[in-house]
Amino acid sequence: MALSKRSWKNLVLDFRDHTANFRFYSSKVDLKKMRSMILKRIENRAKDYPVKDLVPVANDVLKARMTLIQSLSVLIQVVPVVACKFCPEVHVGEKGHLIQTCWGHRRGVKNRVHEWITGGLNDILVPVETFRLNSMFQKVIKHDQRFDYDRVSAVVELCRQAGADVTDENLQYDVKSSDNVLRCVEKVEYLSPDNLKFLANGVLSTWEILRLGVQKLLLVYPAKVCKYCSEIHVGPSGHKARQCGIFKYESWRGSHFWQKAGVNDLVPQKMVWRRRPQDPLVLLNEGREFYGHAPAIVDMCSKAGATIPTKYACMMKIQGLPGPL
Repeated sequence: MALSKRSWKNLVLDFRDHTANFRFYSSKVDLKKMRSMILKRIENRAKDYPVKDLVPVANDVLKARMTLIQSLSVLIQVVPVVACKFCPEVHVGEKGHLIQTCWGHRRGVKNRVHEWITGGLNDILVPVETFRLNSMFQKVIKHDQRFDYDRVSAVVELCRQAGADVTDENLQYDVKSSDNVLRCVEKVEYLSPDNLKFLANGVLSTWEILRLGVQKLLLVYPAKVCKYCSEIHVGPSGHKARQCGIFKYESWRGSHFWQKAGVNDLVPQKMVWRRRPQDPLVLLNEGREFYGHAPAIVDMCSKAGATIPTKYACMMKIQGLPGPL
């Protein structure tokens, strides 16, 4: 009997220890009465934004974005870029590679050789757009309201919510309208090697300033990205526009699956195959395991004579073995 009593006491003590950290909520809570308190907290939270210390960072990001588009529009006239006609693959050089990574058409053959055409600015700087909100903590955009809001660059919207002075000039310099940007830039007929190297170093430094500034802003200002279709929403909660078509049980107008966005979601790194000095003139499919990768902007700047940061040396495989001939 004494042993049984001790065992029961031990079980009771163990149960108390395990349930000490649990909270039991009552189901009698009236959420309608708490709605006003929740809305009041949201309004009070909106008073803390924009953060004054991050306003200069947002202005620097806007300036870096405009400078990057202008400088890259000049550099792309000197360093040729080709793009695949049927998939988002890009290659820096006059001729494309022979690596069989083309997606092809929807019903076409996969893993085939790319069909290369002349690339543009939006092939290097991928345009990422989002809804332009009236305020940071406004109501969630419904599906029927998707045409009531303009679509702007995600970086510009992030800087605007961070307190930057967004002018019409920032909105006009959009990567998507690359033709308008190239008209503003004079045609480059000849650049000396020193000037070309200076331009490439400037593009690379501006690229790093842009990404670092966006990373700082994302630590304070929330942004969401869809897990399946890469839709971006700058704000505390995503919109409800049914534009995602990943789910098989839904139509092509499905709901987004939101998660926290990062720097690569707002400023994507367009990764390309990079040719090293020990590689053949045209990259072959047999040596794809030996070749290195690099962001398209970094590869363009390296071909123009810029000094590449050491953090890209690993993915570039600079000291790697050459591929089979």
